[in-house]
Amino acid sequence: MYVKPLPEHNHLLAALPPEAQDRLFPHLELVTMPLRGILYECGRPRRHVYFPTDSIISVQYLMQDGASTAILVVGNEGLLGVTLSMGEDSAPSRSLVQSAGYAYRLPRKRVMEEFNRHGEFMLLMFRYTQALITHVAQTAVCNRHHTIDQQLCRWLLLSMDRLSHNRLTMTQAFIGNMLGVRREGVTQAATKLRNLGVISYHRGLLEVLDRPKLETLSCECYEAVLKETKILLNYLPQRQTIKNNESISKVTLKTPQDAMPARPKCVS
Repeated sequence: MYVKPLPEHNHLLAALPPEAQDRLFPHLELVTMPLRGILYECGRPRRHVYFPTDSIISVQYLMQDGASTAILVVGNEGLLGVTLSMGEDSAPSRSLVQSAGYAYRLPRKRVMEEFNRHGEFMLLMFRYTQALITHVAQTAVCNRHHTIDQQLCRWLLLSMDRLSHNRLTMTQAFIGNMLGVRREGVTQAATKLRNLGVISYHRGLLEVLDRPKLETLSCECYEAVLKETKILLNYLPQRQTIKNNESISKVTLKTPQDAMPARPKCVS
């Protein structure tokens, strides 16, 4: 049975004081997040920020030759588009849905209005930005110094932290694209984890069976990001304050097939 996600299922929205929620919630739109749906395209204007409830978004940096690497993932701990509140209109990255689900989106105008009040929303955005900086920096270190096996473990743990279950639906080629490595490397790493009983993988469905073991196999990068996140994102308990959830309109994102065919190249 389908249960409509609430805005408070996003922890950043849940952490806002009631008066800020009253200002923002009437302007939220519930958005379906199809697998590989494109939210932001490199160099194109961004008109909304997205607050995932049960989906995961991957932010990828694109090279001139078309290669890409995921530099961070965003889930129900925060939002996509944090720099919009600071006046940035576009970015040299692509954002697409890594794990399907739902999100609430908010027009850029409303985000900037709330940010300029210099209240709790602005403070949360600053703390979340610092957490993202830590995430990106640690990813760069991990990609340079650690094995594909360790990177895969870190990426799986970060994904599991943003889901209420232990399943991911995606191909090994897609995982390779996230990590910026060849599919063969992902296949070898995933096979090792499967032989150890840590994961199962069949026809695009990856299931984490032994999380404690997965944590021991990961590098220190996951723990470093987790520690900093716990310090910076000490959100308040979720609050059920929205008055009329049915008043929030529902829209559908474009899939990659429907998205604009031409995209500008990003300078590396």
